[in-house]
Amino acid sequence: MKTTLTAALAALMIVATVVVTDLTNRNTEAQETSKQAGPNISTQVVTYKDGDTECEGFAAWDANLKGKRPVVLVIHDWMGRGEFDEARAKQLAALGYLAFSVDVYGKGVRPANAGEAGKTAGAWKNDSAALRTRLQAGLNAAIALEQADKEKVSAMGYCFGGFSALELARSGADVKGVISFHGSLRNATPEDAKNIKGKVLVLHGADDDFESVAVINQEMKDAGVDYELDLYGHTVHAFTNPNAGNDPSRGVAYSAQADARSWQRMEEFFAEIFK
Repeated sequence: MKTTLTAALAALMIVATVVVTDLTNRNTEAQETSKQAGPNISTQVVTYKDGDTECEGFAAWDANLKGKRPVVLVIHDWMGRGEFDEARAKQLAALGYLAFSVDVYGKGVRPANAGEAGKTAGAWKNDSAALRTRLQAGLNAAIALEQADKEKVSAMGYCFGGFSALELARSGADVKGVISFHGSLRNATPEDAKNIKGKVLVLHGADDDFESVAVINQEMKDAGVDYELDLYGHTVHAFTNPNAGNDPSRGVAYSAQADARSWQRMEEFFAEIFK
């Protein structure tokens, strides 16, 4: 009887081992299936403050990934934070970053047309101290998120946002690098480029204020910054935005080719600074 009992216990142990192994295999298969299915993008509206001003940022990340990840600030164009930069944030999240669309204008401040946008953006561009403080508030909100790797932070922006990304760098912010997509390249304090700690990538249309490219080239060169200027031939302002239309004679137009090329260069740049 003792032999029979021992044999029965051994059989139960074998069955239990098979069950545990089967469950482990299923969990592994589920994880692999999840990876194959692609990223699981989660988003969150994040309210934060710059002094007494309430701002409304937008965070995006891949929930399938675990642990901390590099942070990419996305800075909006002159129309204020909205669908375009939120879509870009989701694309960045799919690449494995914690993307955070900052709100320069403040909660609820969204220009209704180009005229209002010009005035609003112009006011911020003419007050670099206030702009830099507002951008730092957005950066602080981003790195406060649980998914953020505080040691790996960067910023990128479009048009007004490109100008702002450069201003964040000029402020001496602790960022690994910044990217300007068809941004304004002239600024009132070029001497502040000496404060830049990270790398700078400028992605610009060759037919978009070409003279300003020479200006920023000299600024970065004089300050000893590690920088790169990429020009896209036959390309005007706002080349990443499909809503810019397809008539280059207006000075603004979408370019699918320049959009794709600049995004690829962005991916390479982030891989370089975050390695």
